[in-house]
Amino acid sequence: MRVLSGFGGLLLVVAIGVGATVLHLHTSGSNQVVAAAQQTFVNSPYGSLPYPPTRLPRPTPSSAPATPSTSAVSKPSVPKSAAPSSTTHHSAPAPAPKPASRNYSVTTQQVLINQDRARAGLPPLAWNSCLYNVAVANARRMAAQEYISHTNGVYQDLACGIGRQSGENVGYYTAGISDSIINTAFMNSAEHKANILGPYHYVATAWVVGANGYGYIAVEFD
Repeated sequence: MRVLSGFGGLLLVVAIGVGATVLHLHTSGSNQVVAAAQQTFVNSPYGSLPYPPTRLPRPTPSSAPATPSTSAVSKPSVPKSAAPSSTTHHSAPAPAPKPASRNYSVTTQQVLINQDRARAGLPPLAWNSCLYNVAVANARRMAAQEYISHTNGVYQDLACGIGRQSGENVGYYTAGISDSIINTAFMNSAEHKANILGPYHYVATAWVVGANGYGYIAVEFD
């Protein structure tokens, strides 16, 4: 189903399909935003997605202003088994030491994500090197193919073994790397915002600039 709405030089195109939502926002004389989101609701083995990967076609060169484009995907949590009850009383264990502050400010995008979470009253997300390996591989893949897409990133995130729920935001910006513009685009999309404010504990982000000069970003949550 496609819904078109135009007003005051603003064109909003929303395409809705099974398991995926694509949003195109064009504004006259300002930036153009294209966002695509995909959610996964399955219990399939790692490396298998229930729907085709979200793919945005390669944009044609034009004189239009720089364009951020984003896409999001999330993997629902697996219910945890109920913890067995115990009548034995023990003294409370000493609290685990907090990770070093640098774990919360490795990249500018991570800092912006944690600022978004702080405004929503949520705890910050710590950096994870395993998630970074997934993020940089996805960013390199998208830069090479020159379009954004989701493959099996959320399952690779789960394979890191640090959580039971994962999510992924991806996007590109035609003027190269701009953390603030991409973060704003993510937060203006319900699906991407849901990942940023999701029930995660770890994050990693990676930018790669393609041969076309576009900056491609992958953000992995777990």
